[in-house]
Amino acid sequence: MRRELSDYHRAVADRNRTAVIAAATQLFLALGYDRTSLASVAQTAGVSKATLFKQFATKAALFEAVILAVGDSDPRDIPQPAPGDTRAGLLALANAYARLLLRPSTADMIRLVIAEGPRFSELRDRTFDFGTLPTLTALGQYLRSEEQVGSLRMDSPATASAQLLGMIASSIFWPALVHPGWSMEAAEVDAVIRQAVETFLARYGA
Repeated sequence: MRRELSDYHRAVADRNRTAVIAAATQLFLALGYDRTSLASVAQTAGVSKATLFKQFATKAALFEAVILAVGDSDPRDIPQPAPGDTRAGLLALANAYARLLLRPSTADMIRLVIAEGPRFSELRDRTFDFGTLPTLTALGQYLRSEEQVGSLRMDSPATASAQLLGMIASSIFWPALVHPGWSMEAAEVDAVIRQAVETFLARYGA
């Protein structure tokens, strides 16, 4: 019969996992997949190899965890606006999405996924919506709530969500992915977000 972990041991395991993923992120970005060994990850994380193997049995499993962790969003960072002020609600969610895209590690990790894509086709497919799923879910829920009160008219909230986020990503993220070192001023990012929201409202506003 499997024994449940105590709160103490669960906390230790969580700390070790966090340390391993942080170390692996650093090494994968610096060295690439092939030149990063599990032993070097354990050493950098300050854990034993046995501890690392308890968390991740293979380097492929660790690589997948690193990629998905970069795209994770803390639920507390995703607004949950109430219906009523559509423009303000959309701006809040759009800004949260932009902050995720503009994390320094996001573009670097996407490049790594593209480079390693031939050997991780399933992971490549899973990261098509890299980092957008929590925001996409929150945005879809918000659009449905605005539709219910009559503020928006949409054939498909899912399609409308993707269109709004796509307008933002195409301007502030994909150029940076293709051209390392490319950047936008904060005022330019803000203008992109506001224009995307206004375009969205012009199309779907009741």
